Amino acid sequence: MARLPPLAVASGALLLLFVSVSPCRAVAGGGPSSVVLPVSKDDATQQYVTMFRQRTPQVPVKAVLDLAGTMLWVDCDAGYVSSSYAGVRCGAKPCRLLKNAGCAITCLDAVSAGCLNDTCSEFPKNTATSVSTAGNIITDVLSLPTTFRPAPGPLATAPAFLFTCGHTFLTQGLADGATGMVSLSRARFALPTQLADTFGFSRKFALCLPPASAAGVVVFGDAPYTFQPGVDLSKSLIYTPLLVNPVSTAPYGRKDKTTKYFIGETTIQLKGHVWREKSTDYFVGLTGIKVNGHTVPVNATLLAIDKKGVGGTKLSTVSPYTVLERSIHQAVTDAFAKEMAAIPRAPAVEPFKLCYDGRKVGSTRVGPAVPTIELVLQSTAASWVVFGANSMVATKGGALCLGVVDAGTEPQTSVVIGGHMMEDNLLEFDLEASRLGFSSYLPSRQTTCNNFRLG
Repeated sequence: MARLPPLAVASGALLLLFVSVSPCRAVAGGGPSSVVLPVSKDDATQQYVTMFRQRTPQVPVKAVLDLAGTMLWVDCDAGYVSSSYAGVRCGAKPCRLLKNAGCAITCLDAVSAGCLNDTCSEFPKNTATSVSTAGNIITDVLSLPTTFRPAPGPLATAPAFLFTCGHTFLTQGLADGATGMVSLSRARFALPTQLADTFGFSRKFALCLPPASAAGVVVFGDAPYTFQPGVDLSKSLIYTPLLVNPVSTAPYGRKDKTTKYFIGETTIQLKGHVWREKSTDYFVGLTGIKVNGHTVPVNATLLAIDKKGVGGTKLSTVSPYTVLERSIHQAVTDAFAKEMAAIPRAPAVEPFKLCYDGRKVGSTRVGPAVPTIELVLQSTAASWVVFGANSMVATKGGALCLGVVDAGTEPQTSVVIGGHMMEDNLLEFDLEASRLGFSSYLPSRQTTCNNFRLG
């Protein structure tokens, strides 16, 4: 049998036999009520990165945050050393619960975390580059802080946290020093559900993304959302339902018979047939857009999700800026330009189309003095108001550009709310109630993500 190079699948993975599951809670007595991840922004890639501790002896691991993905994956090729890792056997329950798992039946290299016989395998994906590969599913020690300020700690430890081993080439395109990606999706083995099952707290998390040179946080579980100076947002969030796209937004391939692949030094045996799974991304029901209070004319059918999973609105931490289907992009930029007619324009700066002379734009507590953009979610009572700090992007040449990007005429998703629009906004993803809670821009309340306090 010929040996193939490491399998790199652009924008998808091979699918295996579907298994329907329902997550269950394993309540742990005396555990923490919440755990946290610190967040910073990488200037070069515009990605949001975090640090946690893993393995025995424990070492710090830097990884990129992702609202998509199946589970945590880390590079196991480059010096993964631990005395506490264990492979997940092919017939074990976690392997059966995964919808697209395979089986690494023969490892031809020296035994290591990334090369184990009869081990469940999955397809970790770098969602920043849309490259996927195959890798062993293993467990190991994982520790997260239980406080955020004045310093992270003490640590809460999961002795057998399940994740996927990636290969070193999969880290290409990630922030400098990042060796994996942390999945915050609604998937069964992503961090929100796995941490809730491990520690027995609620299946929810709050995300507060920072701008550059500041600190943010992800809070898992049951914690008050308290910010200095004495601002508690726990009771003042606006809520809108989280929607489930009936079709995954990642295209998948087809396997009609048992096939063996060499993935590096590991033989992967795949079984399966065509099937389509629900998306684990976070979608919301955007029903309209307003600029300075005026309704923007958009094609309402684009805002809905059709039977093929096309359309709708999702949130992404990997997309640095908000991405709009072409007709929506044109309508929004036209409406914005009309409201900004008195301000001198500047040449376009890629990837943005609408830019202004930054010297002519005033400054306010909520960023540049520009028209508000209102995302109407389900109803006007649940509108996400976007101020200048989240809508405008300062470029090196001094131009201020409207931070929305043209997605073309046939994108999979019509509206992707990117990281810049979410910065210094508190977002609560409540998986148990299937709802998204969101605050206004925090500096409008005289605080920031950098001021979050826990412990």
